[in-house]
Amino acid sequence: MFDGKFRTPVDRAVKPVGAALRRTGLTPDHLTIAGLAVGVGAAFAIGAGRLQLGLLLVVLAALPDLLDGALAKASGAASQRGAFFDSTVDRITDAVLLGGVAWYLVGEDSPYLVMLPFTILALSSLISYQRAKAESLGLDAKGGLMERAERIVALCLGLLFEPLLVPILWIMVALTAITAVQRFVKVWRQAEVAPVTAARIELRRSRRTSRRVARSERRRTRVPRRRP
Repeated sequence: MFDGKFRTPVDRAVKPVGAALRRTGLTPDHLTIAGLAVGVGAAFAIGAGRLQLGLLLVVLAALPDLLDGALAKASGAASQRGAFFDSTVDRITDAVLLGGVAWYLVGEDSPYLVMLPFTILALSSLISYQRAKAESLGLDAKGGLMERAERIVALCLGLLFEPLLVPILWIMVALTAITAVQRFVKVWRQAEVAPVTAARIELRRSRRTSRRVARSERRRTRVPRRRP
């Protein structure tokens, strides 16, 4: 939901930061790995019961994930490999953070609450798979009430207000399950109206590849403007 509504203005806001990071010699992969490292630190802090420190580290871990795309665009390093690497690391970071929450809940009065973060992780993996599978079929599965950005925001609220952590986890379970249903229905309807054959899938892939190649060629051959 946030991704669809705020992606464009956020990308516009961080564009100058990406241009500045380009001068440092950093690559998008460096930022992605840094975000994972900070996320692991956040998980250990949360598991140890230092929720405020965990909150700070979760926010810091989100910054590289926000800026790596801007750096990739500014340096002309955007690629399928980078997108794949970033998406994979995002899934690992999510698992590590929710594992830290589970570790923290083990020490609470009701150890069965540890199932909450694992349920959220399972449902999150499901909606990520739905999107990946739909896009491989040439369909669209974006959107929903609880995507990754919403999950991070909700987790931050739970870490900030400790008494609300468990209720927020229950809300995350419910909204993530609803998101899975939303995506299933969305893809099901698309497939029912316009069944996608293997030939159409290949055609769409080739068109996307051709557009990317054409954009790359235009950027490469673009003549810089001369200053008067």
